[in-house]
Amino acid sequence: MTRTSSPRKRPPRKAIRERREQRARERALHPVPSMPEPPDEVASEAEPAQRHTTTTGGSNLGVDALAAGLQSTAQRLVGAVLGGAEFSSEARPGPAELVDLAVNVLRAAATTAGVPADDIEHQVAETLAYVRRRLTGEYEVDEFGFDADYTVHVHLPLLRPLYRSWFRVEVKGIENIPAEGGALIVANHSGTVAMDSLMTQVAVYDEHPNHRHLRMLAADLVFQTPFVGSIARRSGSTLAANSDAERLLGEGHLVGVWPEGFKGVGKPFSERYKLQRFGRGGFVSAALRAGVPIVPCSIVGAEEIYPMIGNMPTLARLLGLPYVPITPTFPWLGPLGAVPLPSKWLIEFGPPIDTTTFGADAADDPMLVFDLTDQVRETIQQTLYSLLMQRRSVFL
Repeated sequence: MTRTSSPRKRPPRKAIRERREQRARERALHPVPSMPEPPDEVASEAEPAQRHTTTTGGSNLGVDALAAGLQSTAQRLVGAVLGGAEFSSEARPGPAELVDLAVNVLRAAATTAGVPADDIEHQVAETLAYVRRRLTGEYEVDEFGFDADYTVHVHLPLLRPLYRSWFRVEVKGIENIPAEGGALIVANHSGTVAMDSLMTQVAVYDEHPNHRHLRMLAADLVFQTPFVGSIARRSGSTLAANSDAERLLGEGHLVGVWPEGFKGVGKPFSERYKLQRFGRGGFVSAALRAGVPIVPCSIVGAEEIYPMIGNMPTLARLLGLPYVPITPTFPWLGPLGAVPLPSKWLIEFGPPIDTTTFGADAADDPMLVFDLTDQVRETIQQTLYSLLMQRRSVFL
């Protein structure tokens, strides 16, 4: 026979309320004593024990110290930012206040990193002004596609770390480049990848007192390459044709030409600093017709950035390239092989060769053109030998 348990009866609400009141009265009559504060002597004696216990934690001490350091740095950074920003609205800051806050963040970060805060603020101001001009269309592009605003604020700043810190370029004879008016700069070409032209462009703008732009003459392959061609146009390059060169020189621009072409860039490392043929002297004809001086330019250091020890002609033909190089790092290291070696660079601009004494008709005299071409080539070659003697080391 199964025995069923009767349901449990709950006490009445009145009894529950009376028990709660009774407990409250007992707590009021007998309060729980609080722990007394230890005297100063006891606290001072307990601190070494606590420090000893923390020290025995081993890795916990390092984590705590790191966290404390990060917290202190963060507090200083936030304090500097909030101390420099002034908000006119406590609820929601406006665009001007957000910009002010961003500038103060950068200033505080620059101060923490040891960088002058004024330089950071100046760079931010220039960047914002550049963005505004791009959005409003307040910039000019000439008939050749040259965008001076883009070149000054984007193209050259991207190249300066290579120029100043990686290759540590030293420039001589910058005074031989005219302060104004047209001139033709003729330089040797090398390096497997034509970085010598880019470094020369930075040297002319940064080192010349008037910060002149160098308009470079480039091969067809440069403008046929996606992305590279548009950048070359916007940064001042144009097609290596006599007509374009004469127009630029006639308008008073500095024009740069590398007559060796791909034969100079792609020559093997065993033939480094030995100039190849300078073509048919078309650059001399352009200078004679425009009546501008020719400035020889010698570049040492570019030969060592990608020492070319071999070539893959079959792959080059398939890709439509003049050559596919084999270097000590490429293709063996994959993408890392594309990093240029940090060779020491020297660039020297020689005394200008005057062409005005010959007259414009002299451009049609093949013997005169040949003699001037040979004179420029020999000047560059001898200067290269001199610079190699002056350079202490390939990488120092």
